[in-house]
Amino acid sequence: MTDLLSSHHRGFFCASLLLAAMALGSAQPAQAQDLTVYTYDSFTSEWGPGPQVEKAFEQACKCDVQFVSIADGVALLNRLRLEGEGSKADIVLGLDTNLTHEAKATGLFAPHGLDTSRIKVPGEFSDDTFIPYDYSYFAFILNKDSGITPPESLRALVDDQSGLKVVIMDPRTSTPGLGLLLWVKAVYGDEAAAAWEKLRDKVLTVTPGWSEGYGLFTKGEAPMVLSYSTSPAYHVIEEGTDKYVALPFSEGHYLQIEVAGLTKKGVENPLAKQFLEFMQGPGFQDAIPQTNWMFPAGETSKPLHEAFNTLIDPAKTLLFTPEEVAEKRRAWVDEWLAVMSR
Repeated sequence: MTDLLSSHHRGFFCASLLLAAMALGSAQPAQAQDLTVYTYDSFTSEWGPGPQVEKAFEQACKCDVQFVSIADGVALLNRLRLEGEGSKADIVLGLDTNLTHEAKATGLFAPHGLDTSRIKVPGEFSDDTFIPYDYSYFAFILNKDSGITPPESLRALVDDQSGLKVVIMDPRTSTPGLGLLLWVKAVYGDEAAAAWEKLRDKVLTVTPGWSEGYGLFTKGEAPMVLSYSTSPAYHVIEEGTDKYVALPFSEGHYLQIEVAGLTKKGVENPLAKQFLEFMQGPGFQDAIPQTNWMFPAGETSKPLHEAFNTLIDPAKTLLFTPEEVAEKRRAWVDEWLAVMSR
């Protein structure tokens, strides 16, 4: 999820490396080439897809995948900006389509040049640099045991007078936080600031990333949390409970498509493109539904667990273009911050 959890691997021993080792008379066996993948921390956690993906790719490539974990997708982009051309990333996995235009503007990414016909996501997203690997919709998750009467729309949540509390994430550091910001903007337009003014009183806390926020929710700190429409599948499959449900909102739900991109540094590493090819197939995609708790974007070898068939089906898909988000994100975040910091 863009905020429950991903990974990478390498291919090809280089004959030249072996010859060089022999020429130096090295007594040590030649080491596999490394692939460095920047991603978010829930992807690489023990319960995330990272360990499965890493194992599968390393078996195929006879290489070593090094994951560098960063809190969230927005934090990933911030880290790349700070590192600039000194970044060690070959692959960046965990940005979403709201960030792709800004990511390209860093000048650190290169077109992948790969056939992506196996990738299927809602809408018309297509890009020469970034390849989708999963998707879901942002949603508010309710603990049914809380006794809260569930709001039927975003407007009903904003206008609620029952005293309910929600946990949300910071749009400056979190892709779900940014997703909610865009969701509110898509529904309210120029009236978004007034909507945040009303919603602010219902926010128990704003966490830096998804993991912290969802953890507070499952510990019972609040009856509702910002997450994904696919989150309830985790609780059904792993915990055998259906007490956590995504609330279908009548205005529709904002879509998140998570992507991976090849850096200019990665162009020099043949393992990078090999990994992006691998990412589109079952070795990667089979791990996504029940570890990242998102819908797979590529080719799988098995059907989804039946729990995924019980999830909400949004009445409408909401999504700004990457260009519009890049143009207006700073102003919209400033608008949010002005209200939330009062």
